[in-house]
Amino acid sequence: MSQIKQIIRLLRPHQWLKNGFVLVGVLFGHAWHDVALLAQAALAFAAFSLLASGVYVMNDLVDREQDRLHPVKSRRPLASGALSTAQAWLLMALCLGAGFSLVALSETRAAWVFVVYVVLNVAYTLGLKHVVVLDVFLIAAGFMLRILAGTTGLGIAPSYWLLLCSLMLTLFLGFAKRQAEFMALDAGDAAAHRRVLEDYTPTMLDQFMMIAGAATIISYSLYTVSHETVALHGTTQLIFTVPLVIYGMFRYLFLLHGRGGGGDPARLLLTDRHLVVTGGCWLLLVVLILQGWL
Repeated sequence: MSQIKQIIRLLRPHQWLKNGFVLVGVLFGHAWHDVALLAQAALAFAAFSLLASGVYVMNDLVDREQDRLHPVKSRRPLASGALSTAQAWLLMALCLGAGFSLVALSETRAAWVFVVYVVLNVAYTLGLKHVVVLDVFLIAAGFMLRILAGTTGLGIAPSYWLLLCSLMLTLFLGFAKRQAEFMALDAGDAAAHRRVLEDYTPTMLDQFMMIAGAATIISYSLYTVSHETVALHGTTQLIFTVPLVIYGMFRYLFLLHGRGGGGDPARLLLTDRHLVVTGGCWLLLVVLILQGWL
């Protein structure tokens, strides 16, 4: 495989899907007609994408020895030796430098969000990822920061119901990722690949997922019917998007337990036809309802 393809694999552009959380404020804040705000949101999305790729390179640099023990991650560019550590350090510096340059050029009101995102990920990579439960909460915190960049950073007041729902959803996905790692490896190999798995058990992770999944559905459902939501959007029709959320989560659990998926949520959301169609229908329905066409 060519060096360019290996570099692209190291940057993991499919993971940029996660930065779609930056656009939540524009969608639910009725700001998609504001060209200036859309441009600022696009800059925030691009900045997070570059910073996230820099963080992924850093993670692979630190974890390359453990990744060699994983049946899938062993094929990553650094774990396999396809790219050198010197190339990775240079690429990480370029991504982080370009990301913070975009932040400096933007008119964001929350530049601190991007700094905190990188600091949290450095702390995660250097040790906090080994702290049981806290590791997943730190992953979820990264998504909360993305939402704040697309709301507070753009002068849009964030909905506390949506923040709560997003927190629960990302906790659900984080614990599902840990469960998938257990399922992909033998018990001894799992702990060798990721030390924190010594403290988790499959039963414990299933319980965590059950709590986070139920809280996601409940908090999103309450958001759709809350007085603040009805007053802001002038409609009670958002409740009809709830079945799509429930179906999507149940489909994800099926793929995790029935097909051994879940280790890479972003890739799964882009490749599973059921999840792609469900996500597309949810987005289309939300836009139609917020536009007043339904």
